[in-house]
Amino acid sequence: MEDATLVRRRRLTLVACIIGSSLAFIDATVVLVALPTIEVDLDLGLSGQEWVFLSYSLALASLYLVAGSLGDRFGRRLAFIAGAAGFAVASAIAGAAPDGTVLIIARFFQGVAGAFLTTNSLALLRGVYGDQAGRAIGLWTAFTSVAAIGGPPVGGALVEWASWRWIFYINLPLAVVTVVLAHLGRSDEKRSATAGRLDIPGAVLAAVGFGTLTYGMVEGADKGFAGLWWAFVIAAAALIGFVFAERRAENPMLPFALFRKGNLAAANAETFLVYAAIYGFLVYFTLFLQTLGFTPFEAGIITTPPSLVLIVLATRFGALADKYGPRAFLTVGPVLIGAGALISMLVSSKSDFWVFGIASLVVFSLGLAMLVAPITATALKSAPAELAGVASGVNSTVSRLGSLTSVAVVGLVVTLVFESKIASPDAQPLTKDQTGALLDASVSGYRAGMLVAAGLALAGALVGALFVSNREALGGVAVIPQAAPAPAES
Repeated sequence: MEDATLVRRRRLTLVACIIGSSLAFIDATVVLVALPTIEVDLDLGLSGQEWVFLSYSLALASLYLVAGSLGDRFGRRLAFIAGAAGFAVASAIAGAAPDGTVLIIARFFQGVAGAFLTTNSLALLRGVYGDQAGRAIGLWTAFTSVAAIGGPPVGGALVEWASWRWIFYINLPLAVVTVVLAHLGRSDEKRSATAGRLDIPGAVLAAVGFGTLTYGMVEGADKGFAGLWWAFVIAAAALIGFVFAERRAENPMLPFALFRKGNLAAANAETFLVYAAIYGFLVYFTLFLQTLGFTPFEAGIITTPPSLVLIVLATRFGALADKYGPRAFLTVGPVLIGAGALISMLVSSKSDFWVFGIASLVVFSLGLAMLVAPITATALKSAPAELAGVASGVNSTVSRLGSLTSVAVVGLVVTLVFESKIASPDAQPLTKDQTGALLDASVSGYRAGMLVAAGLALAGALVGALFVSNREALGGVAVIPQAAPAPAES
């Protein structure tokens, strides 16, 4: 029977991880609600507004792997607490920003701190909960989903009735609570630090590679990829250099021996494919609803069921995967996600939504709840405990890149099909029938995009069915020989 003090400390750590990660997740999007008001107040201009959002996202995506590696080396709890403290300081500066330049810089440092919060929260749960990490990650998923749902409305209320600056100031007491709970939750979890010098070349190359790749994907999806070829060239060169640097490094930030474990490689490959499917569906389904005549507010309300189902079921599926192994969940979950995307193709009018649209959301939501906690737990538990931070950083980076790639690729397919229908010889003349012709082209483009999303989901299911091993997941993971153990508190 578990010691009551250990159970209490685990719970304190879990609550700290939920609050800390929620800060990072909410600030990725809540600023969008405030941007028009901030633009008027600080005279940002269009470019300034873009960089208020982009500076945070770039720092976050660039440093997932670096933040996880530093947590492994110096202690995940320490790195998590430092991330919370840094997030508070950056939020205070953002709230008090006298001009756009200060705000953009503060947002960048919020992203840096956010990378430490998210990667080390998951790695900390892996270290504290051990074989029960799936259930803990399910709880983490459920409650951070609550924050994700509530964040934008709360942010909108603060902007309207107080000041846009309070969307940053409100982070301060939450960050203090995070630090206190994380400190009180200290337990006897162990880490193994890698001896020797910090892998600075690897850290720099990873940050440059993932940062420029993220920039290219985000800006390319918005403005076209042709003018951003240089970002992809830099990203490719940096990431190739990263691979060579890690293979030559005495103490690499990312030991490639990690990927000899089948489940780690499979879980991350499936993460890329399925998160691409998830975001490909959610982004374009939401846009498609507005094309059919739903208001933006209505479309937002309609697409909340996946988050609500996650809140209710993620913990259960995480616990079941801990008990029986993740393979079935990582196979059936993506199949349901793909099926949801395919069912949504039957929607061609507002009235169709109330049958086929709701059916697609129900199926999609169940698949999402079945997948998220087990796939994250599998990616973390497949790595040795001393490298849980690196494993978390890899998985966070892969999921982020999958979602960005999907939004770009599915968007390209939707656009090409839409334009081909409008330009085709048998298209309706754009006179009084213009609305009908545009709607028909939009439906065709949406259906093509959902075929891509469903294909990605089914490819992920195939990876889960063929390459994820319940025996490996339930039997533990051996420590990688290159890591020199040095017991210390995380």
